[in-house]
Amino acid sequence: MTVASMTGFAQSVGSHGVLRWRWEAKSVNGRSLDLRLRTPPGYDGLEAPARRMAGERFQRGAFQISLNVEPDAAVRGLSIDAAALASAVRIAREVEAETGLAPARVDGLLALKGVIVQDEAEVLDEAARGARDAAILESLSVALDMLAKARGSEGAKLAALLGSQIDEIEKLTAEAAALAAAQPAALKARLESQLAELLAGAPVPPERLAQEVALLATRADVREELDRLTAHVQDARALMAQGKGVGRKLDFLAQEFNREANTLCSKSSDIALTRTGLALKAVIDQFREQSQNVE
Repeated sequence: MTVASMTGFAQSVGSHGVLRWRWEAKSVNGRSLDLRLRTPPGYDGLEAPARRMAGERFQRGAFQISLNVEPDAAVRGLSIDAAALASAVRIAREVEAETGLAPARVDGLLALKGVIVQDEAEVLDEAARGARDAAILESLSVALDMLAKARGSEGAKLAALLGSQIDEIEKLTAEAAALAAAQPAALKARLESQLAELLAGAPVPPERLAQEVALLATRADVREELDRLTAHVQDARALMAQGKGVGRKLDFLAQEFNREANTLCSKSSDIALTRTGLALKAVIDQFREQSQNVE
C-alpha cells in the first residue's frame, strides 16, 4: 500500500438529456476530512451522497468540490422580458422627447441587458430528477476516483522524499553514536588538562579524577537518546510500508524525533557531536514538513 498525498486536482464532465455539467474537485492539506461543496440552486439533494462518496475514498484533506450545470446550447430558448422591454421603450421615448435624438431602434432595445433572457430550465418530476441526479453523481464518482489517483501519484513522490530523509536521519544517528562513544576519553583528557593548569602541575589522585570523569560522562551520556532515535527510524519505515492513513502518525513521530535530537544537542560536550545533532535537527524538520502532506 502506497502513501497518499493530500494535494490533488481532477475534473469530469457529463450529460443527461439537455443538460451538460462539469465537476471540479481539488484538495489540500487538512487535519481532518473537510468538504466544501458548491452546487447550483435546485441541486441541494446531491450534497449528502457527495459527502458519503468522498468519505469512502479519503480520510483527510480540505476539499473544494464544485458543480457547473448548463443546458445544451442547441436547446437553449430565449424569451423577452416584457416588463424590461416596456421600461426600455419608455426611457427611450423620454430621451427622444428631451434631446430630439433619433428614436431607438428595435435591435438596440433588444440588446439591452435583461430584455432578452434565457428560458428557465424545465420543471422535472421526482423520477426525472432522480435519474438526472444519479447521472450527475456517476460523473462525480469519476472525478473523485481521478482525484484519488492524483493524490496517489503525488504520494509516490512524497514517499521517495520521506524515505531519503529517514535514511539521512539513520546515517546521522550512526555518526552521533560514533562520536558519543569517544566522549568519555575526550572528557578525561580535557579534565586532566584543566586540572593541570589549575593546580600548576600538582598530581591529581587517580581515584578523584576517575570520579569526576564518571560524573561528567553520566551527564553527557546520550545512549538512551540514540537508542530512541534508532527505534523511531524503524517505526518510520514501518509506517511508510503501511502506507494509507499514516500522516498523523508520521507527524507525531517527527515530534519525537525532534525531542530526542534536542536532548542530544543539550547533552553534547563535543563540538563535532553538536554539529551532527544540529544537522539531525535540520533533516527532522524537513521530514516533519513533508509528513504533514501525507494523508
